[in-house]
Parts: sequence; C-alpha cells; structure tokens
Amino acid sequence: MTTADLGKDPSEVSAMFDQVSVGYDRTNALLSGGNSVLWRMATVKALDLAPGDRVLDVAAGTGTSSRALAKTGADVVALDFSPGMVAEGRKRNPDIEFVEGDAEALPFPNASFDAVTISFGLRNVNNPHVALGEMYRVLKPGGRIVICEFSHPPAPLMKAGYQGYMKYVMPAITSLSSTHRDAYRYLMESISDWPEQAVLSQWMRGAGFTRVAYRNLTGGIVALHRAISPEDSKVRESIGKRRKRPASPSTAQTPIAPTDQT
Repeated sequence: MTTADLGKDPSEVSAMFDQVSVGYDRTNALLSGGNSVLWRMATVKALDLAPGDRVLDVAAGTGTSSRALAKTGADVVALDFSPGMVAEGRKRNPDIEFVEGDAEALPFPNASFDAVTISFGLRNVNNPHVALGEMYRVLKPGGRIVICEFSHPPAPLMKAGYQGYMKYVMPAITSLSSTHRDAYRYLMESISDWPEQAVLSQWMRGAGFTRVAYRNLTGGIVALHRAISPEDSKVRESIGKRRKRPASPSTAQTPIAPTDQT
C-alpha cells in the first residue's frame, strides 16, 4: 500500500487516497465523533449560496460535501486529484459533475465560479499558496471562498485533550475501521504539522482575498476561514501586480494577531 509523507508528493498522496476511497467517509464520521456533519453544515451556511450559483468544491473526495452544497440549488462542480475518489464520487452522486484535477492547476477559466470551498484538503496540497492563488483566479469578483480545515485549539486544556485523542484514540479507531491505517497516520501527522489559524488567514490575504475572517468550531479543533475576491478593479489590479513579485520567504510563515476572529 502507498503511504504519503509530509513531503506531500502529489502522486503518493493521490495513490494513498485511492486506496481509502471506499471507506473514507465512514472512517471520518467515526473519527469526528459525529461532528463532521456539523462542520459541513457550518461550511454550507458560511458560503451563503443562492440557487443557480456556480460553486467549486475542491478536494471533494467522494462528494459528501458536494451533495450538501447541491441541496441549496447551487450548480456544484466537485474536483479531486485522486482517481479513486472521483470514481467513487461519480458512483454515489451521479447528478453532480466530478472533475479529476489538481488544486494547484485548476482546469477552469478565470472568474468562472461564484464560490469556492475546500474542506480538510488544503493541508494535503503540496503548495497551499499556489492552490489559494488558483482559487482566487477562478473566483468571480465578489465571489466567496470558505475553507474548513483542522486547526489548533487555543485553550490549553482543549489542546491537551485533543493531542491525547490523536495519540491514543484515533489510532485505535482507525485500526478497527480502516484497511489502510498508515494513511490515517499520515493524516494525523499532517494535522499536527498544519499552521495555526492566524497563519492561514495571512496566506489568504497574500493570495489576494479581502475581508478575511475565521471562527473556531469544536473549540478550535476545526477552523472555518472565509473571505471574498475583491470587486474593485483598482484593488484587483494592485493585487495582480503584487502577486507577480516573488514572495518573501521571511514573511510567508509569519503569524498575525488574530484580530479577525468572529
């Protein structure tokens, strides 16, 4: 069986998800203690979709999140780079359009979506900065982005409890419910390695998004990040010029004060 590491080689990550595609949703529901449903509802609510809106669900997996989005009346495109996930998604959700593709090179024209979302997938991307830039590119001016991702509980007691859960409880659950325990070991490592909420907010601003905000779910185990693509043409022109300049490595990981938390 293929197991990815934190180098996040795309072919290894894709192959790993191919191997867990059939039982992926069941195992995730168990690991979340049922909270995955609440996180999904919060994501849909934050997107504030209207019937007819075109929304891109990146790293959609088998389409569980896409199905929830489609219930709003939106036109959903589900994208994933794992052929196994896409095949399983098409089987389970024949009414939703599934596309096999890379978050770092989205196969869509500029400004082609009213909203973009990604749930628990950004940390699996080899270069999340590039992926955020691609999501900005395919969003229409004024379009919304919502990112639901594992994060870091700010309260020390909650943080300690969560670390204990990942160290002892999660391996026990995956040993019973998953045929690929090493894949979930990678997932646990990727969660621990992922930056805190304020850093992701900074990355989103760096990609060009405005009105960036986040709120913690389940005590900060998960954070819901949201922003918009600016409508003002002068602002967009300025962002375009800035993004053509090389990013400073010294500021790429610098945390900012979490004054945008709501």
